[in-house]
Amino acid sequence: MKRFQQHTKTAIGYRIALAALLGMLVVLGVSPALAQAPSTSISPSANQSTFLRQHGPMRFHGIGPDGSTQSENWSGYAVTGSSFTDVKGSWHVPQLRCNTTPNSLSGFWVGIDGFSDDTVEQTGTASYCNGTTAQYYAWYEVFPANPVVLSNFPIQPGQVIGAEVIYEGDGNFSVHLHNRSTGQEFRKTLSAPGVQRSSAEWIAEAPCAKMVSGVCTEYWPLANFHVANYGDDYTSDPDTNTAIDSSTSGPISAFGSNVEEITMVSSGGVTEAVPSSLTSDGTSFRVWWEAE
Repeated sequence: MKRFQQHTKTAIGYRIALAALLGMLVVLGVSPALAQAPSTSISPSANQSTFLRQHGPMRFHGIGPDGSTQSENWSGYAVTGSSFTDVKGSWHVPQLRCNTTPNSLSGFWVGIDGFSDDTVEQTGTASYCNGTTAQYYAWYEVFPANPVVLSNFPIQPGQVIGAEVIYEGDGNFSVHLHNRSTGQEFRKTLSAPGVQRSSAEWIAEAPCAKMVSGVCTEYWPLANFHVANYGDDYTSDPDTNTAIDSSTSGPISAFGSNVEEITMVSSGGVTEAVPSSLTSDGTSFRVWWEAE
């Protein structure tokens, strides 16, 4: 298995990636002509799925020298436990630097599950470089189902997004998104019976580009987002980042030894995204982009 578009890209590889990206835009209902426009937000049809940019479970890579978790597609923080009922987070939509990472993609989200199991109930934003043009959108997903891009929920870099996933009981979850900069809200109730609810996460991600029999075999190159700021201390969005499970309710640090710091490392061992330490109140952190 290898990352979609390795760092040693050939000219043929670029053409293949661009063709895949344009094909994905057709799935989204966005014409290639529109895709080339210097737009910073897209509003495709809400009922269109984006099978080439799935936000799946964590791919474990190894344990770092400091004891932290290394993953091939996630960077940020997770907390483990049992019977999670709520996760809440916030982040600034990062400004992409597409001149350095054309034809690439990054996702930012909060969710329940996925750290050590095969499902994820999640919502967030994503930012992709169509060539060297940055575009941004919001989405939700109950993996392994395809993600759904939100129509009429435009976002721009620099805006503060608040997100929450709530277990409502009887296998039902609700996902909430709030654009704190515009006041716009989105809420949706989803069915996900039988999931484990064993973790909660605040993640910057390299989404999946190719799925085979429910397993991701290729990841997108990680778009250069420079830095993603998560949590109340950076966003002024109160009571983020927090979670609730059967025994603990509070900020990330309240979960003590069950807090997992996650660094993104490619299958070849290249460090791609690194989280900072938690702030003194245990709520907030940054993720720094390092490489595709």
